[in-house]
Amino acid sequence: MRSIELFAGGGGLLLGTHLAGFSTELAAEWDRWSCDTIRENRDAGYHLVANTHVYEGDVRNVNWANVPPGIDLLSGGPPCQPFSAGGHGHAFNDPRDMFPAMIDILSQLRPKSFLIENVRGLTRPKFADYFSYIQLRLAHPDIAPKENEKWVDHFARLKREHPIVKQDLQYRVLPQLVNAADYGVPQQRWRVFIVGFRTDIEIPWQFPKATHSASALRTIQDSGDYWERHGVPKNQQHAIRASTKTQECPLKPWRTVRDAISDLPEPGSKNALNHYRQPNARAYPGHTGSYLDSPAKALKAGVHGVPGGENMLRNPNGSVRYFTVREAARLQTFPDGYALHGPWTEAMRQLGNAVPVMLAETVALEIRQQLSLASAVQCTKAEQSIGLAA
Repeated sequence: MRSIELFAGGGGLLLGTHLAGFSTELAAEWDRWSCDTIRENRDAGYHLVANTHVYEGDVRNVNWANVPPGIDLLSGGPPCQPFSAGGHGHAFNDPRDMFPAMIDILSQLRPKSFLIENVRGLTRPKFADYFSYIQLRLAHPDIAPKENEKWVDHFARLKREHPIVKQDLQYRVLPQLVNAADYGVPQQRWRVFIVGFRTDIEIPWQFPKATHSASALRTIQDSGDYWERHGVPKNQQHAIRASTKTQECPLKPWRTVRDAISDLPEPGSKNALNHYRQPNARAYPGHTGSYLDSPAKALKAGVHGVPGGENMLRNPNGSVRYFTVREAARLQTFPDGYALHGPWTEAMRQLGNAVPVMLAETVALEIRQQLSLASAVQCTKAEQSIGLAA
């Protein structure tokens, strides 16, 4: 199935959609380090990006009229800084707010579906009206704001027209807030996904159910199975804080940092890409790093450092060190054969901004399956119609 990727970054969402069966024809991204990552992997023959054209620049400058019709999926993660605490949360007043640009491209490409990812901050009460506005705009991408019309006035107009307007291009929009750890990612990463399907396509969409839980991890730590599997001495065993309540549908244990990186060679080994130590990590109050035997804190793309120490590993003895780029890539479930371009700071920025590949694949796979099912149903109806006519 055909797809287009906006705000591609280092490729987390792109790799996940490829694994789910989409073939990204074009990936648009303004950051040169991220573009180099995708291009260098493509030119080296890495199969998941082998045929992806990379556009380096503002997505608003792409001539989308050159893209042949029939796109199945438009995916992307508009810059999160307008809605994150670290980005000051200026939302619509932030020039980095690219939701309007993405909606304009949605109107031009008219894909069967879209997949958008952003930070949990987008769901904060202070952004409630703007989040609702974004969803209405996604539902009716052809109802653009008039010249000099403020977003609050456009929002009011959309609310009036939404129940009654019937246009050729409309989408059913379904937002969902999830924790990546609940889907097998070794990282507690809360993100909001917005999925949409064109209303002319009948799809009974439900967001994929969680597959992993904290309770299941605590259970295997309490039983000793986890510690025995990893050969952890008794004096280094620190279980996570979680209830061990019985669940109606048993889930797999959350994956920990140790689960993710224990089989990697020592940093500096030539047998692993991007696997070198970064010196001078230190802990202080509020800057403690991620514990080895729990899912990592959410990796961040800090410009002036990462205040919570999210890019550090905290050992059972209390010592800390920075994650290598490869270890951070493991926490974001990037394939081991996919190289991150640039110095440590730039490679970690790409990973901190990325969608976990495994989570992207899980959501995109459900989208592809539903599109395939809808296509099969349409073909059957068409055949039945032809048979009746005959």
